[in-house]
Amino acid sequence: MVELASARVVSGSAAAVSVRGVSLDSRSIAPGDLYAALPGAHAHGAQFASAATAAGAVAVLTDEAGALQLVAPASSSDVEVPVLVVSDPRAVLGDVAALVYARAASALRMIGITGTNGKTTTAYLVESALRALGARTGLIGTVETRIGDERLASVRTTPEAPDLHAILAVMHERGTDSVVMEVSSHALAQHRVDGVRYDVALFTNLSQDHLDFHADMADYFEAKAGLFTQVRARQGVVCVDDDWGVTLAQQGGIPLVTVSSRREADWTLTAGDDPQVDLLGPGGQRLSVPCHLPGTFNRVNTAMAAVALLSLGYAVADVERAMALEPVVPGRMERVSVGGADHPRCVVDYAHTPDAVDVALGALRPSTPGLLVAILGAGGDRDRSKRRAMGAAAAKWADVIYVTDDNPRSEDPASIRDEVLAGAREGLPWHADLAPDPQRRPGQVQRITSAEGRAAHIAAAVAQARQVPGSTVAVLGKGHETGQDIGGVVHPFDDRAALAAALRGEPYRPEDDR
Repeated sequence: MVELASARVVSGSAAAVSVRGVSLDSRSIAPGDLYAALPGAHAHGAQFASAATAAGAVAVLTDEAGALQLVAPASSSDVEVPVLVVSDPRAVLGDVAALVYARAASALRMIGITGTNGKTTTAYLVESALRALGARTGLIGTVETRIGDERLASVRTTPEAPDLHAILAVMHERGTDSVVMEVSSHALAQHRVDGVRYDVALFTNLSQDHLDFHADMADYFEAKAGLFTQVRARQGVVCVDDDWGVTLAQQGGIPLVTVSSRREADWTLTAGDDPQVDLLGPGGQRLSVPCHLPGTFNRVNTAMAAVALLSLGYAVADVERAMALEPVVPGRMERVSVGGADHPRCVVDYAHTPDAVDVALGALRPSTPGLLVAILGAGGDRDRSKRRAMGAAAAKWADVIYVTDDNPRSEDPASIRDEVLAGAREGLPWHADLAPDPQRRPGQVQRITSAEGRAAHIAAAVAQARQVPGSTVAVLGKGHETGQDIGGVVHPFDDRAALAAALRGEPYRPEDDR
C-alpha cells in the first residue's frame, strides 16, 4: 500500500478531517468528499478545486503543479481546506479510496479479466455460472455495471479508482459476495484498480489495439502483465494460444494455470468445432461444457471461464451444471431476429481490432453457404495503425464489405473510411465494386463499397443478403453501444435496432432508441 504519511499539507488546517467519499470530478463532489485534483490532458484538476470545495469537499489531494495553482502568492484560489501534496496523486488514489470506502474489495470474491479480446464475453460467462452456483454477483465492464438486478450503463471498461471502490462498497452493502470485472490496460497503467487484490485474474489474449495510448506492443503487454503480480492477484488463469500468453506464463509471479486450444497447457481443449467444449486437465481430469456462442475463440472464452471457476474451488460437476445455462452477452455475436423464414442470419459483434474482425468473420464463414456480408468502420481519435489491418481482415472472409462510419469522433469520417477501404483493397485479386460472381468461392470478395450512413448500409446489406439463401450479415465494431459519436456529439444509434428495422423493411429512426 502507498501511504500518505509523506504528503505535505500546504493550505488550510493540518487538523484531522472526516472524509466520507472520494472523487476526481469536481462536478460529482458531495459534502465530506476528498477532491483529487489530478493533471489531465487538457487542464489540471486544480483549476476546479474552488468549485469542489464550494460543493462540500473537505480536502484536496494534488501534485506539486496543482499546489502551485492553489497556494502560490499570485494564485486567485480561495481554497481554504487542507491541500495534501504528493509527487504522483494518481498512484496513491486507489489505496486512499479503498481506505475511505472501508476496503470493501477485501470482503468480496474478486475475479478480474484482462486481454485485448474476449474480456466481456468471458466476464458474462463467469458471472452467469456464478449466479447458477448460488453466488450473489456484481458485474463491472464495458457494457454495464450490474449490482444484483440493477443495471447501469458503463462510461468506461474499468471505472476510475474512486468510482470503483464506491461501487464495490455499494455492492457489499447490498449483499453481493462475488464480483466479476473487466480490467483494461488503461486501468492498470493509470492505477484505477489499486487497492483491489483479485482472487483470480484471467488473461485472454493480446493483439494490436490502444497503440494511441501505449508506446508499442511491449508496453501494452507490460500493462496487462501488471495484473499478474502478488499485489494485484492471488492466482491466475492464462490462455497461451498466442506468444504473449506464453511469455506471461513464463514470468510467473503468482500461481498460474494455463489454457490452450493449440499448445500444451494445464488445460487443453480437445479438437473439434462442435458446440461442446471438452477439456483435458492435470492428472487426466476431464471437463465438458457447452459453448453457447459461435467460433473457436468463443470455445476458448468458454474454457477460460470454466477453468476460472475451478480455480475458485468449484467441483467439475458443479461447473458443468452451471455452464449449461445459456448467458446473454450484449453485442458479442448477438443474434438479431424478428421472425420470418426468408430473413438472413444477422449478427452484431463488438469486433473493433484486426484480430477480432478476423476471428468473428472466420467463425461465421463455415456456417454461411450464401453471402457473408460485413459492415465495419473504425473509431476516430484512436489507434490509426489498425484501420488498414481491419479492412484486410474483413476481406479475408467476406463476400461483400460495406465500409461505413463507426464513431468518427473529431476526425473526418471520410478519411477514416478511406484507410479501412485501402486495407481491404491492398493485395487482393479483385477490383472494387465488381458485380456479384455466381461462381464465387468462400472468402472471395465480390463487392466493396464505402459511404457515410451506417443505417443505410445496414439496410442495404440486409436487402442484398436476402437475395441469396443462407446468407449472413455481420455488423461489426459497435456491439452493445447505443450511441454514435460524430464531431463530439453522441447521437442515438444501436446496431441491433437498425438491423431489426431493416429486417422488418422499415426505416430506422435512432431517435426512437432514446
